[in-house]
Amino acid sequence: MDKSFESFVTQVETGINAFIPGDQPPELYEPIKYILSLGGKRLRPLLVLMSYGLFKGDSKQIIKPAISVEVFHNFTLMHDDIMDKAPLRRGYTTVHKRWNENIAILSGDVMLIKAYDLLMKAPVKYLQPTLKRFGVTAAEVCEGQQMDMNFEHRKDVTIKEYLEMIRLKTAVLIGYSLELGALLAGENPETCQKLRQAGTNIGMGFQLMDDLLDVYADKNKFGKQVGGDILANKKTYLLIKALKTATGDSKASLLDWLKKKEYDPGEKISAITSIYDNLNIRDITNTAILSYYRKGTEILQHMDVDPSIKKTLLAFIDRLLKREK
Repeated sequence: MDKSFESFVTQVETGINAFIPGDQPPELYEPIKYILSLGGKRLRPLLVLMSYGLFKGDSKQIIKPAISVEVFHNFTLMHDDIMDKAPLRRGYTTVHKRWNENIAILSGDVMLIKAYDLLMKAPVKYLQPTLKRFGVTAAEVCEGQQMDMNFEHRKDVTIKEYLEMIRLKTAVLIGYSLELGALLAGENPETCQKLRQAGTNIGMGFQLMDDLLDVYADKNKFGKQVGGDILANKKTYLLIKALKTATGDSKASLLDWLKKKEYDPGEKISAITSIYDNLNIRDITNTAILSYYRKGTEILQHMDVDPSIKKTLLAFIDRLLKREK
């Protein structure tokens, strides 16, 4: 069987294209088809397939459970965009802007139900641990989102609190994706736990890279508004580090920009980015990103699994580390 990265991508895209969430009423199902059609990295289902491939040969038989993670992920994006009042997702109009908030809420609800339907296609003998771990992970994602919203009204968020928030909101689902492949392959709990730990560390680095790209990405490649976090005064790793590190005029200027109600968006983005540059925040964040990626990849490197798939998986992770969007 073809175990190249391209074959995994083809399986994922074929699976998503074959997924029919429903038909009537169209207002309920068209937004689901729309958000899934916007592409994205397909990171999570690819991790499921490659993790499974570390132990078993034919990953086509687990494509529906793999796709379930992507459907769930997009459900969270649809609802997050409402909460964040985001105008764009992957460079396209968000669902709540293209339709309305009520439709986006209800369509998102159906996506969660459909994610469970797809997960139920897992082999019966592995279904109970698969569902149990998914339930824990899904609740953790919601906990992380609530923490993120709580941070909007706080001025004293610490780095430790922020890292715990992104672990829950983003990293645990990436961890579950690697774990799910092993669960579906019938691997023992210790192996599943190692893969979950590896994926969670990779997920931490992935989210910190998102924070960095929001400020420093090429706007022609990013797919979202560059500087959006700055304009929203969003508590990111960069902002929290800057608030902790800045002194004197830099600290006063940063706090002043955070308090302003009226300003030119471009001027605010430029001013705060300049403060980050002066405080070396970009390099500090890159160091943290690299640390998490190394923790994740070291676990994978020491596992006795299919060497060709391991190489493919590690190469994919390396590309995530170097991505520009």
